Amino acid sequence: MNPSSAPSRRRLLATGLGAAAAVSLAAPGTASAASSKRRSAALVVHRARVLTGEAHAPVEEAVAVGRDGKVLATGSSASLRRFVGRDTEVVDARGATVMSGIHDGHAHPLGAGERSLHPTLEGASVTVPQLQDRLKEFLSADQAHEPDGWLVVEDWNPVGLLPAGTVPHHRMLDALPTRRPVALIGNDGHNAWANQRALDLAGITAATPDPSGGQIVRDPDGTPGGLLKDTAQDLLTRVIPPPTRAQLLDACAKALARAAASGITTFMDASVGAHELDTYAALAAAGRLPQRIVPALLIGPDLARDPAGALRHVRDLRARYGQVPGLRFGTAKVFLDGVIEYPSQTAALLAPYLDAEGRPTDHRGDLYVSAADYGRLATAFDRADWQLHAHAIGDRAVRTALDGYEVAVRANGRRGNRHTVAHLQLVHPSDYGRFAPLGVVACMQLQWAMRDIWTMEALLPYIGAARHRLLYPARSLERHGAALAGGSDWPVDPLQTWNQIRTAVDREGSEAGEGALYPELEGLSRASSLRMHTAGTAHQLRMEHVSGRVRAGLAADLVVLDRDVTRVPVPEVSGTEVRLTLVNGKPVHEGAPPAAARPLLSRPASLTGVHGGCGCG
Repeated sequence: MNPSSAPSRRRLLATGLGAAAAVSLAAPGTASAASSKRRSAALVVHRARVLTGEAHAPVEEAVAVGRDGKVLATGSSASLRRFVGRDTEVVDARGATVMSGIHDGHAHPLGAGERSLHPTLEGASVTVPQLQDRLKEFLSADQAHEPDGWLVVEDWNPVGLLPAGTVPHHRMLDALPTRRPVALIGNDGHNAWANQRALDLAGITAATPDPSGGQIVRDPDGTPGGLLKDTAQDLLTRVIPPPTRAQLLDACAKALARAAASGITTFMDASVGAHELDTYAALAAAGRLPQRIVPALLIGPDLARDPAGALRHVRDLRARYGQVPGLRFGTAKVFLDGVIEYPSQTAALLAPYLDAEGRPTDHRGDLYVSAADYGRLATAFDRADWQLHAHAIGDRAVRTALDGYEVAVRANGRRGNRHTVAHLQLVHPSDYGRFAPLGVVACMQLQWAMRDIWTMEALLPYIGAARHRLLYPARSLERHGAALAGGSDWPVDPLQTWNQIRTAVDREGSEAGEGALYPELEGLSRASSLRMHTAGTAHQLRMEHVSGRVRAGLAADLVVLDRDVTRVPVPEVSGTEVRLTLVNGKPVHEGAPPAAARPLLSRPASLTGVHGGCGCG
């Protein structure tokens, strides 16, 4: 399957088993439905395993979609015959799973598009000589930009510079046979690495102060060493020439099409400003925005200390872009800390980090917004019915978020805004039980819950075994009643939606390399993982009245899969392919049909044959 290829509308909606399947569904007793445009469905999917997402509901056989893009009914194939009319499109799912589309509660899809315009290191772990050889290849392939054009390289692995513990320095990049400015963008979204030419062009010197919420890593004499953490990256990226508007829009449209091919029907874009909103507006105007988008409007550390100013900022953006089709406003994003892995160690911890030998240090990471400031911000936004979405990796940052939401509840009562904490890599056990009473949603990226270089070499020595066993406490939070939601954080990781759903269960997935991460402690059931990535995230986004389940009256945001994800062996969930994705009942992706089968979708001439049109009956 080619995820980036657009579906051909002429191929859409052919009955999978041909005329006989359509006739068997339509006959007998369809005359009244056929004569009533009001009652007939736009689409009926039958011979399926329809997972409605409703608690304790049976698996259904069929689903009917109305002409308004909403689900009309679910039930047996026989019971849904009444919805088949002359122009109803009929899909034979051939026993495949039909379920709600995936709701991604924390991702950066436009960032994925923009990253695709640059060469990538694909997150590889490499020695310095190996890295230099790879960068020489990029330079050789791009000689037209010598001597002054930027070389921007994506998906550099900040914890993968070997041997373990090697700290990046501009001298390693200065040794390349070029005078071009070179910038390596970390695949974690929290680190960038620049050569001296790039630092000079960005004006980053010993006299440059650390920005709020970021750090310029320096040599002992105070000169910048080339590594920029969190908001310090902005000092570099703001001077990198942007792509043309046409290049950006095309790349972003392809990224969103790829997401549709993965079954994603709703995104929360987890860090949005006017630039991203301009891009979404252009994509919508061009008819290239297939998903529903909830933009989380970014509030920086300085603005977070000014609740009134922060509210004016998000309200202004909503006023300017609120009429863009497909966008749903009402969420704001705040970074409370950074990342936990060595060498960054900017996540805020309650107890100090350890050194490489396991000895305590005096370093507890960086808290970018104080508990008092976050409490004031949460109170103001909650009163205005805005939802806050907090990036919190370390247990001190998680506690800061919960403390802030508790202040808001005490001031305003429970208003149902479903404030959220995202990532939750380390949560103190005494805080597990605070989520449910406060109505706070735990949005987790459980594809990270595996044993790999990030959780083992770059983390275990620096937090110790006891805290390590608490990583990504999904089952503990669920057991304490927390509402769970799921997200990919794409493109921090490659988009692997179904492997993400699997990894939440077995805590290993297909990418671990070093085994499972405490599945006996924190692995979820398959039903819980599917729910958190559909109805759970719809709950997070305050969209449960719109989508997230397959239920009459909700939007037909549906996927048809190539396997039964509830019954195949758990490792096989990773390889799930999406045969069809619908948003509002309209196809936004059609995968390649199985061998020797017709396309899944096309207009059913066989149904007109029932009424004497084509003679195929």
